[in-house]
Amino acid sequence: MSYQVLARKWRPRKFAELVGQEHVVRALTNALDTGRMHHAYLFTGTRGVGKTTIARIFAKSLNCERGESADPCGECAVCTAVDAGRFVDLLEIDAASNTGVDDVREVIENAQYAPARGRFKVYLVDEVHMLSKPAFNALLKTLEEPPPHVKFLLATTDPQKLPVTVLSRCLKFNLKRLLPEQISGQMRHILGAENIAYEDAAIAELARGADGSLRDGLSLLDQAIAYGGGSLRADDVRAMLGSVARGQVMGVLQALAEGNGETLMAECTRIASFSPDFGGVLDDLASVLHRIQLIQLVPGYRPDSEGEDSALASLAQQFAPEDVQLYYQIATTGRRDLSLAPDARTGFEMALLRMLAFRPADDGGAPVERPAAVGAQRAPAPMPPRGTAPVANERMHVASVAEAPRAAPPTAAPVAPREPVARDASGLPHWDSLIEQANLRGPLGQLAQNAALRGREGATLILALQPAHMHLAVEPMVSQMEERISQALGERVKLRFTEERAAATETPAARAANAREAAQSAAEQAIDEDPLVQSLKREFGARVVPQSIKPYEN
Repeated sequence: MSYQVLARKWRPRKFAELVGQEHVVRALTNALDTGRMHHAYLFTGTRGVGKTTIARIFAKSLNCERGESADPCGECAVCTAVDAGRFVDLLEIDAASNTGVDDVREVIENAQYAPARGRFKVYLVDEVHMLSKPAFNALLKTLEEPPPHVKFLLATTDPQKLPVTVLSRCLKFNLKRLLPEQISGQMRHILGAENIAYEDAAIAELARGADGSLRDGLSLLDQAIAYGGGSLRADDVRAMLGSVARGQVMGVLQALAEGNGETLMAECTRIASFSPDFGGVLDDLASVLHRIQLIQLVPGYRPDSEGEDSALASLAQQFAPEDVQLYYQIATTGRRDLSLAPDARTGFEMALLRMLAFRPADDGGAPVERPAAVGAQRAPAPMPPRGTAPVANERMHVASVAEAPRAAPPTAAPVAPREPVARDASGLPHWDSLIEQANLRGPLGQLAQNAALRGREGATLILALQPAHMHLAVEPMVSQMEERISQALGERVKLRFTEERAAATETPAARAANAREAAQSAAEQAIDEDPLVQSLKREFGARVVPQSIKPYEN
């Protein structure tokens, strides 16, 4: 007898055998037990979560020879025929390969005839979103008013592509992605029944690699068993998946906590020696940072294993909560941008170096004392200085942590500016000159460039922002800008932002955009009036493509 893959061999044949999807099972079970069944059901969800499996069990429940029930016998001729894929009244249609209107018309014509063996004729249409628009139109009337002996079960991974006219005629069930714990539990059950030795760490790696799909997880399990020669070992699974042990990710975080670039690069080299999927490593890093944040901010939270408990608790003491948020954001952004890097390893290393570069320090580069995490028992560990990082008094924050509370800026006298800021006739500082002198770059520069200076009230500068840019004026951006501008002016000032639609035409950003537009127009005109270009137009019918012209920049 030929080998049957685990995903097919262990496919659920009853609702009770399903992993997850309790909300769908409950609704269908109640409908079958009470006889209140709809004529059309739509099952949505990602691949491998049980859409067609549920549809087949539902078809068995409708036609079981022992009666309609949420618990089909699994032994009668109908049940065994459905399981074997040869029940004549269960018509499975792959919409990906039968997209045309003629295929649907054949379904409609056959639907009028009574079932050959069962009580209901069941049409299971997989990937229904692939049907063409004419095919949907042909299906609509029958879908709305089918014969009493017909049930439609539609399955799709992309419900957004379905016409609303189809959606309104179906009962919709959204199947959830399975949790790693659910997938690993089913794997342990299968391996126990198959009498295959395994390591828990190997199961955990496979469950994470399944990405919410039990079918994908069982396919990986089949592959891992073959790779390991009949057994399941964590090292074999990591080698197969290109993943690394979580302890090595902990080593990366410890190097970041210590601010040790040499150790950090050594950890990168160690990880690279496994030829891993660097995107997966950044995912693991983000996952560990998530657990660290839970320890810091959720009293009573404990990691899954005692081995992780002490290591994560130690890291939670060495990082400030806002740093964890920053590092998490860098990890997820780095994961997204890996395809833009020269190669995956470079993108991975730059994400880690970005974390190292934005470690905080006070004005003199002294270590920053860390507050204790929520529920922590040991004293906070000091942070080493940033070292050679170029900016000593700035900390980059991304949008996701922009609302984090910050201490008020210091009230000590600021450092005098190196050069005087240009001022207009009334003595107000010239805003463009002030932006340049205060060295406002990055997110701070974006906020400043889209603001217009409206005046001054005592020690407060009044800045106008267009409504579309008001979201930029949040902490800690405003506090950081106040500090920079105070240093540039040589006096302590505050900033107050107001919403004003007219500001859109008077900001440095608007003036720069106008200048670029004027330069572009001048460049296009100069090219168009060039004698050689004019000659080419006359003699060869040439034309100038405007988008290909770029102004000369000195």
